[in-house]
Amino acid sequence: MDYNRVAMKNPLFRKIGIILFLLGRYLFAAFFLYGFWHKLVKGWLWSDLMQGFFIKRLAELPANSFQAHYLVHFAIPLALPIAWIVTIGELIIGLGLVFGLAVRFNAAFALFMVLNFAAGGYFNLSLPPFMAFAIMMMVLPSGHWLGFDKHLHHKYPDAIWFK
Repeated sequence: MDYNRVAMKNPLFRKIGIILFLLGRYLFAAFFLYGFWHKLVKGWLWSDLMQGFFIKRLAELPANSFQAHYLVHFAIPLALPIAWIVTIGELIIGLGLVFGLAVRFNAAFALFMVLNFAAGGYFNLSLPPFMAFAIMMMVLPSGHWLGFDKHLHHKYPDAIWFK
């Protein structure tokens, strides 16, 4: 007997799996909402704080590394627009995941942001789980389990945002 197959067909195991996944989605959203709030109250949107962090990180990286080139040629010159994109992006992602609105799009946006954090030399061991969970949210219909995606998909079946 294949116990994995039986477990997935069991409604109780399925419900527990969905609940755990939704809990993960809300924790993921909380991370992004906290990031938004932190940057907002610290004044990242109207100061050179992000540029300072980029310059400090650049000094810690090997000069010819991809991350150093990314910082020198992209992140440092565009630090203020990046601060806005990251801060407002974290708000959009966090709220989208909380309300189950365009979850797959917001998960893809979160993956894009996390990949850019890594490209800028801010890679740490917390990023791979974020990347993996973002991919899982892109694949699984958690916005249909709890959120507005299910209703909006029925109302707008051709819209890619609510699949």
